[in-house]
Amino acid sequence: MNRRVNIREKFLYEIWKTQNFHKGLRTGDAKQIEIISPGEENKETDGPDFLHAKIRIDNITYIGDVEIDIFTSDWESHKHRTNKWYNKVILHVVLNSNMKRTYVISQNGRRIPSVCISSFLRDDLRENIQKSILSERNNRMKKMPCIEMNNVVDEKDKLNFIYDLGILRFRSKCDKALSRLKEISYLKELSIKEPVIGYDFDERFFNRTFSQSDFNDKAIWHQLIYESVFEALGYSKNKEIMKSITKAADVNFFNQHINQSNSVEYIEAALFNISGLLPEIDHLPDTETSTYFRNIYQLWSDIRPSYDGRLFHLSEWHFLKMRPQNFPTIRLAGGVHILHRILRENLFGIIIENIENQDIKDIPKQLQVLIMVHGQGYWSSHYVYNQPSKEKINYFVGISRSDEIIINIILPILVVYFNIFNKKELAQKVISLYLNYYQKSNNSLVNEVSSALSLNTAWKRSVLYQGLIELFRNYCLKDKCSECQIGKKVFS
Repeated sequence: MNRRVNIREKFLYEIWKTQNFHKGLRTGDAKQIEIISPGEENKETDGPDFLHAKIRIDNITYIGDVEIDIFTSDWESHKHRTNKWYNKVILHVVLNSNMKRTYVISQNGRRIPSVCISSFLRDDLRENIQKSILSERNNRMKKMPCIEMNNVVDEKDKLNFIYDLGILRFRSKCDKALSRLKEISYLKELSIKEPVIGYDFDERFFNRTFSQSDFNDKAIWHQLIYESVFEALGYSKNKEIMKSITKAADVNFFNQHINQSNSVEYIEAALFNISGLLPEIDHLPDTETSTYFRNIYQLWSDIRPSYDGRLFHLSEWHFLKMRPQNFPTIRLAGGVHILHRILRENLFGIIIENIENQDIKDIPKQLQVLIMVHGQGYWSSHYVYNQPSKEKINYFVGISRSDEIIINIILPILVVYFNIFNKKELAQKVISLYLNYYQKSNNSLVNEVSSALSLNTAWKRSVLYQGLIELFRNYCLKDKCSECQIGKKVFS
């Protein structure tokens, strides 16, 4: 047993992020650990501390989550063992080992190896804690290092740099879209349905040269848009489960039922039943709710035999600290109609036609209309099944969210599409559209950074909006002032 040390968990997070270990980590039963990626810190109230980590234990690479505790026994005392949120944990990291057992057990009965990091720290524990306190404090302060001094830089120079960052950010979104498109195409070729937890592509995929013919099937484009839009509708709190649903219930499943006369209702029945957001049919509070849910359960019973994917649970969704308008029920209701437009109404084809035939100044409004979803049906008057809204919900997907979907998803996918099919002029037209797009959405971080740079309303132009995000996340937060065109002038 190690000497017990008690500090606040959040300081351990900073130690985990920096990976400041003097030798290779090993589990309690001496298995070698290689941290390929420590994961992303979970900023929400529920679930493991780090998400989407990539860790090799002996000769096996795992993709999943990491839970960090002060003591090994915290796994039990914090009730992680009985919580489904922790079923994807691949490593339990602790500062103190106070149990003989070298592993913990998940809710679904899986053994999760534990590692006690106190004996692997590169520096003295006290020094690590001091560094972590400073790091945590700096990360908590949402202001730029040059906030009091950047007035020495001309506004034009600031805008030019942010403009370049906005272009860089857009290109990275194009690269991400292309990368995922290749994965979808490759999986379709192999007739593989994606697993629940994760996987690594093999060398055949990375050595593969893709040709135009690999992307002729419109289903792979539909899947890409479906995944990306649902992830965006999930916001930060529910984006992962929304994206997981699109892989469990993919477009191939919905295409089996899309030609039904009431196809919108079939999609809604499938998504709400698969999501786990529906109540038990015996506990419905009123006639309206009873009628709606009995219908949706009946439709689901018709198509349930053709579904072989995962069923999700209400406990996997986040509702806490959210505006009711952003509840996953409302966002899923909006997603139903966008998916129907993708599969039944040829949404992507209509968007392409708009780019091909319309004047660039007219396209933004047309795209907004295609993406926005007006409130309708049961969910236009309910936030959850037993909570009627005081006023009608006018939009499931409003203009701000539609702008974000257009900028972050639709335009990058269009550039990829036109480049693949050798329509370079149209790809350039889409880029020009991005550079001249003015969005309605508002973001407190963007406002903060814009204000700190004394740029007032520059953020309303989408390329600058994206550039401000890129500046803060990849320069300010990472203390890269010496690499920042603004920081170089301020601190030189």
